[in-house]
Amino acid sequence: MSSSQTLSRGIRALEIVAESPVNLTIAEIAERLDVHRSIAYRILRTLEEHRLLSRDESGRIRSASGLAVLARSVQRDLQSAALPELTRLANELSMTAFLAVWEHDMCTTLQSVEPVHSGSAIVHRPGSVHGMDIGAPGIAIQSQYTRSQWDAMETGIEYREPARTARIEGYSTSENEVIQGVTAIAVPISHTGPTPAAIAVIFATSTVETREHIIRALKEAALNVGDELS
Repeated sequence: MSSSQTLSRGIRALEIVAESPVNLTIAEIAERLDVHRSIAYRILRTLEEHRLLSRDESGRIRSASGLAVLARSVQRDLQSAALPELTRLANELSMTAFLAVWEHDMCTTLQSVEPVHSGSAIVHRPGSVHGMDIGAPGIAIQSQYTRSQWDAMETGIEYREPARTARIEGYSTSENEVIQGVTAIAVPISHTGPTPAAIAVIFATSTVETREHIIRALKEAALNVGDELS
């Protein structure tokens, strides 16, 4: 097995663990990596030695403190500015709030906060990724560009029609796109940094009747983050 293949599998193992809502067994990770259990064990053992992964009391694999150290160094200013606003949103709205950024062809959750006093909030972990062609954060990020500006960048990603509506209204929504029965609302963050970003919340669609207060809170949070970064 070449070094590059080993590295690729190690990175993929980290992604698998980060994306899973539950801690996984070595066998489950091996299956998703499409490798023999012994190979998965060696990869995971190396990642454990570097404190990127660890095991819970039942021996299942989970993210470890080393990942948090690495994550804090990514877009440090953006994360520092967003964290207080995410915390406020999560606890005021009783729903998970998160910061999403556009990286290559993916929309990546850089930071997320769950409400302190709500056991029913939907879990959305940092490191979660999905294509720019689904979800409200991707629409919100695209809305910072006109169609011609987007096409000129030759991203290979189609400019979604709702992005134009989001340019007008200042926010975007999506339902059942990433998770069935779940709604996301996102607002773009205006700042001069190199990474386009949006602040968003997710919630079970059936639990919310009116959304005006959510949209206003998100717009205020995005404005505060943008002001902090200016």
